[in-house]
Amino acid sequence: MKHKIALIGFGTVGQGLTEILLTKKKYLKDTYKFDYDMVAVADFTYGTCYNPQGLDIPYLLKTARAKKRFSKDLCEKDTLSLIKNCNADIVCELTYTDLKTGGPAMDHVSAALSSKKHVVTSNKGPAAIKYQAFEKLAKKNGVKFMIEGTVVAGTPVINLSKGPLAGCEISKIKGILNGTTNFMLTEMEKGMDYASVLKLAQQWGYAEADPSGDVEGYDARGKVCILANVLLGIPLQINDIPCRGITEISAGDIEKARKEGKRWKLIGCIENKNGKIKASVGPEMIELTHPLAGVMGANNALTFTTDMLGDVTIVGPGAGKTQTGFAILSDILAIHRG
Repeated sequence: MKHKIALIGFGTVGQGLTEILLTKKKYLKDTYKFDYDMVAVADFTYGTCYNPQGLDIPYLLKTARAKKRFSKDLCEKDTLSLIKNCNADIVCELTYTDLKTGGPAMDHVSAALSSKKHVVTSNKGPAAIKYQAFEKLAKKNGVKFMIEGTVVAGTPVINLSKGPLAGCEISKIKGILNGTTNFMLTEMEKGMDYASVLKLAQQWGYAEADPSGDVEGYDARGKVCILANVLLGIPLQINDIPCRGITEISAGDIEKARKEGKRWKLIGCIENKNGKIKASVGPEMIELTHPLAGVMGANNALTFTTDMLGDVTIVGPGAGKTQTGFAILSDILAIHRG
């Protein structure tokens, strides 16, 4: 089967995925018998284009890199009409994340699933706010709602639990879910104060001009909510999860942890202990002997507590153009193998 793919959003992740699909086209076909046409792209900045026979991918990338609007295969349809009426069988929802309302991504996902199209997304909004409803809608229509890229980019957290860890009961998931704050705490341990390290994180592109989503823990809280719903089957809402960030961590706190043989990390945790659910996001002093303590810089890590293997820790990048693009690709291939 030759898949037809539509991209809703052509920013960093959309371009990253497109570059992978283009450069690895032969490898994907030879290795996985996966072939595709990219038939639709809708983006607020670059415009909307549609060609049921396949778009000119090198042109799309060249135009976006030049920060210009598309001028080939232009389409007058609004995004929802495009999703419903295009001939794509896989819709990749890659627009900006809104953890309060879900933003337009909620309507995009609903339209695609209702039209019996698979959805692959890196957008945390729909996954955190309405995962169970969308999963139910997907099953009703015989399609998939795939969200590997919503937690730690391409590091296979969700696929790990459903693949290699299948058969294990997971009672607890604990880890570093935000690369920006992990980078900041790493630099603070080297001697930088909070204000200086935040400025550095912004200069290096780790933190936004408004860094509150990272430093206040909101990004990590959204991911804990996703993990609770998807991996533990616990229907938590974002506001059910207590949340503290790293804004009050001082040089004195860093030194105190050092003296105690510990290290500060912003930790997200969800646990089911004898039916009692506990979820949280907040800074913790982690013993240096714990695998999470050695995860430095912008990396992410999660420790799964299982009944048969004990603790299993996975470490990897939690963001990045290629890394998140890979997460989308891995879900697309899972649909292909389906």
